[in-house]
Amino acid sequence: MPKMKSHSASAKRFSLTKSGKVKLNHSNHRHKLGIKTTKRKRGLRKRGYLSESFAPTVKTLIQKQ
Repeated sequence: MPKMKSHSASAKRFSLTKSGKVKLNHSNHRHKLGIKTTKRKRGLRKRGYLSESFAPTVKTLIQKQ
């Protein structure tokens, strides 16, 4: 049986906490920043957590067994 591989694109974008939550960086913080308000840009700097409904799918993509 071949070795299981993680989904590389997902592994680069998501990471797991010790409690099992899925961390992510917010999107829309690369270009066209002059249009966005300072408050919005400040919020996009912080790490976010994936919703509980999507978390099981992402966990299966990023695990490497």
